Amino acid sequence: MDGHLELMHRAISLLEEAVGQLHDQAHPAQCVLLEVTSLLRQQIDPAVMRVVGAGRGRLLAWQARKVRDYIDSHITGPIHVADLSALVQRSQAHFSRSFKCTFGKSPHSYVVGRRVELAAQCMIKTDESLSDIAQRCGFSDQAHFCKHFRLAAGQTPSAWRRARRSYDPYHPHSGH
Repeated sequence: MDGHLELMHRAISLLEEAVGQLHDQAHPAQCVLLEVTSLLRQQIDPAVMRVVGAGRGRLLAWQARKVRDYIDSHITGPIHVADLSALVQRSQAHFSRSFKCTFGKSPHSYVVGRRVELAAQCMIKTDESLSDIAQRCGFSDQAHFCKHFRLAAGQTPSAWRRARRSYDPYHPHSGH
């Protein structure tokens, strides 16, 4: 069983990497890759829940998947606990406790973390300004983005981007 889960996790990682390499957001392959990734996650989540056990106070696998998919598809805009709790028909307080028990952090911290991850991908793969990346990833402004990125990565987005690019032989601005 563990070998199958590991294989599916690796497949999901490869699919997510492929989606990240598509620069055209409307590319037809992106929809297909996202759908395949979602199907694999649906296979993993129930299997993981059987191995780990649903656990008292946790979201059920389908609830966690539905909430995670909603967050990922709405990451560029405002995401409210009220909307997330409505997805799984729980009160906001009960949902927030269950979310933290399931994901190990509050809904807000999880969303900020996902936005930081998305911004990091954008910084590596594009030459967009930090201000544009901040807006594209759902941060209210560049200062808000920089604050959260520094907390997560331990350095400013500019320094992080420069360090990554200096090691990337395929990026046109490397070595500058």
